[in-house]
Amino acid sequence: MAHLLVRHKVQDFGKWKAAYEAHVGARQAAGLIERQLWRNADHPNEVLLLFEASDLGKARAFTNSADLRQAMQQAGVTDKPDVYFLA
Repeated sequence: MAHLLVRHKVQDFGKWKAAYEAHVGARQAAGLIERQLWRNADHPNEVLLLFEASDLGKARAFTNSADLRQAMQQAGVTDKPDVYFLA
């Protein structure tokens, strides 16, 4: 099973979390299942996400999509995410 690991910073975790939860359908369509969501203990507006990915091609397309970029901008992501595809 492949995985996707993402790290990014947000302006406000509460605002980001609501927007993230509203975008669940797009993640599901991309074959992603959330396995872990962490916040940095020293910097609570830094988020790490671990997903199980059923199809790496779909996962890559999702991470490069204009829809995701727009959703992240609206959610208050403040930096370029670090994205890792793990196999």
